[in-house]
Amino acid sequence: MNKNAYKLKGLLAKNAYDWWWHSFTGRDAETGELKPFFIEYYVINPALWKGKKVFGQLKENSAGDKRPCYAMIKAGSWGSEKAQIHNFFDMDACEFSYQKLDCRLGQNILTENFLKGEVIITKEECLQHPEYMTDAGHMKWELQVNKKLSYDVGYGSSKIFSSLAVFRMFWHVQGMMSEFHGTVEFNGRKYIVEPETSYGYQDKNWGRDYTNPWIWLNCNNFVSQKTGEKVTSSLDVGGGCPVVLGIPLKRKILTAFYYEGRLYEFNFSKFWKYSKQYFHVSEDETHINWEVISESSNHLLEIKMKCRKDLMLLVNYENPKGEKHHRKLWNGGHAQGMVKFYKKGKKLELIDELRAEYGGCEYGEY
Repeated sequence: MNKNAYKLKGLLAKNAYDWWWHSFTGRDAETGELKPFFIEYYVINPALWKGKKVFGQLKENSAGDKRPCYAMIKAGSWGSEKAQIHNFFDMDACEFSYQKLDCRLGQNILTENFLKGEVIITKEECLQHPEYMTDAGHMKWELQVNKKLSYDVGYGSSKIFSSLAVFRMFWHVQGMMSEFHGTVEFNGRKYIVEPETSYGYQDKNWGRDYTNPWIWLNCNNFVSQKTGEKVTSSLDVGGGCPVVLGIPLKRKILTAFYYEGRLYEFNFSKFWKYSKQYFHVSEDETHINWEVISESSNHLLEIKMKCRKDLMLLVNYENPKGEKHHRKLWNGGHAQGMVKFYKKGKKLELIDELRAEYGGCEYGEY
């Protein structure tokens, strides 16, 4: 099974979402400043299609128990000029493959190694249509992608578990470390995306609802504090509270850490790895702060990251029932901090201490 392919069939076709998330940085063609971007191709409840897009946040739909049905592109940027821009598409104007990543949403294209698309919406349209849950803006992109490292969470995202909708939210990371190359136009400015400074990432989620709490960290831009040099390393943390067959488990996360040619995994579902993890997320006046400790029988990872709230977005999603539970879901592309990596023995031996910048991050809880 290709876990990066389209998943909405059977039990999931009438009561689920599926999306492919991409994040990366581009360089301003005039100033040379780096700016992080995101692009997400999204679909919800496709089997409910009856010739018209349905938005769950419209009162007449929520009151009449009409569930959302549409395809959407969410694209935008974080920082001093930030926006999440939503464009919606009729289901009969879209194509999806169950065998591989190959999607068409109107004229917008997504494959395993290529993205092309455009979103645009005016301030007037935003005011007229609050059910779109969007900011005003314009973004256009054409990008090649080279996915150098993947992370498979294990049987939890397997074909049988997915087809039976065992988990409330599934996760697969096809491009934990990805190189993007191409151009982006964002609100009148052009950005050049180069492989060595794109710090790119791609994953996908699908399921019947979203996790609560919602935790995510990713970074592909590290400098060793021991040597002062760039390090080929990648970090991915995801999870919150898995729900299995309607039963919530205790708060849990998965952590994958790639360092100098080897992937280290801290995964509660792979019990033979003896993983133990602790996480805490806090909010102060200026920042969202993540603290994660991941431990296996041989290694320990200590992660402390933060992101300025004024550079972040409160991202908008409705679930397949048309409910919007997450109303304070922080999402950013400027996470920074430290990752300490230890080898365990009679005492902890510090392998490396890494400075992280331009990390992706997310936190929400209701």
